[in-house]
Amino acid sequence: MESDYDELDRRLVHALQIDGRAPFSAIAEVLGVSDRTIARRYARLRSAGAVRVLGGVDTTSLGAVLWSLRVRCAPAASLPVAEALARRPDTSWVSLSSGGTQITCVVRSESRVDSEALLLAKLPRTPRVEGVTAHSLLHAFYGGPDSLVGKLGSLDEEEIARLRPPPVPCRSGPIRLGSGDRRLLARLAVDGRAGLEELASATGWSPTTVRRRMTELRAHGLLYLDLDVDWRMFGAHARTLLWLAVAPAHLEEAGQALAGHPEIAFAAATTGPTNLYASVVCADQQELYRYLTTRVAALPAVTHLETAPVIRTVKQAANRA
Repeated sequence: MESDYDELDRRLVHALQIDGRAPFSAIAEVLGVSDRTIARRYARLRSAGAVRVLGGVDTTSLGAVLWSLRVRCAPAASLPVAEALARRPDTSWVSLSSGGTQITCVVRSESRVDSEALLLAKLPRTPRVEGVTAHSLLHAFYGGPDSLVGKLGSLDEEEIARLRPPPVPCRSGPIRLGSGDRRLLARLAVDGRAGLEELASATGWSPTTVRRRMTELRAHGLLYLDLDVDWRMFGAHARTLLWLAVAPAHLEEAGQALAGHPEIAFAAATTGPTNLYASVVCADQQELYRYLTTRVAALPAVTHLETAPVIRTVKQAANRA
């Protein structure tokens, strides 16, 4: 329940959004409480599933393709199919919407063969799956390392500046992942705050090598820190998916405007008859109505809008790289 959370919980989560691996001592100093209080709060929130720091991977930098899927099922089959999709390591944001008969999710495909296997063979032949549409995610306007917590959090500018880690210089050019890298990313995907000794044990590297390789992966834009959050902590109880059709000449403008809305958790340009996809988080249905009739209504050159309230989120971020 929302009442289970207080302002310190929200400030702690905002601090973790700024730097998911910040020492508890650094967070405690900024928030004005003891190290023990922060450690205890984080342990409670994590065990309750209210927040989880994880290592996110931008696999598009390695040539992977992200697909937004809409799977239409018979009502009795939707939850089992959604749960089966959630168990796949290449899926994220698996949700039930449209009265429980539609599954939406994001799927990572590392090759054409992978795409064909899932989209042309496995899903269409799944019993009681009545239809599948797949749209490639072409460009993310908001999401990934950009978390909605940054819009909803209550830390002030001075506190944010004290917590913000030093910038990592960007590096261009290809990067190859070895077996140690994959073990590192897999462990961070489970716990983005895993200690250097633990990561060293998982990879077979020294703690110094782990630290250096994490910096390199972040510099290439492959690794970032992400949060899974119970949005009720911030008073948000309604998540809704939007599909918009925008005139191509205005797609960039509309996408950038959408990304700036405080209600938007994710926004991307896609292929398909609707070319702008977004995830919206609001306090309730009345707030959603106001959002649609004000901010969305003001977007340029929108010719079509479809909405689907999320009934149940089966899976949020992916479990491993």
